[in-house]
Amino acid sequence: MTEEPVDDPFNDCELGPDAVLGTHTFEDVLFTDETETPVNVLTGETPAHSQATVEEAKEFAASIDTETPQIALLTSVESQVETQHKPYTAAAFFHFKATGSLERHHAYHAAYDSDKFTVDFEADYESGDLAIIVERAGDG
Repeated sequence: MTEEPVDDPFNDCELGPDAVLGTHTFEDVLFTDETETPVNVLTGETPAHSQATVEEAKEFAASIDTETPQIALLTSVESQVETQHKPYTAAAFFHFKATGSLERHHAYHAAYDSDKFTVDFEADYESGDLAIIVERAGDG
């Protein structure tokens, strides 16, 4: 029986690399021009804090000072109302709100941090879909 190297980023993951290898598409997770916004029932208007464009959202995500690429995730109407926040938020492209689970989030993060894998993503702000592509390094 061989043991995994101590520095293997997958050591602390619930999922192994096979769970994230290949291309996985997560539908309707990105902010789009069609993202639902609250409407004031008295005036019939969308509050100013919920008015935004995809370009603003992409610029906001790109402005986050981090080494990990950020995406603009949609924010629920409830969150927009409760926090008086824009209809988007920035997060790492492998964030659990995009991938659907903390287990996947951890596995994508491990792959991204590992020299054994190449990780890329395609954010389609028109459809709201996010594709994450993971390959073994050298397989490209």
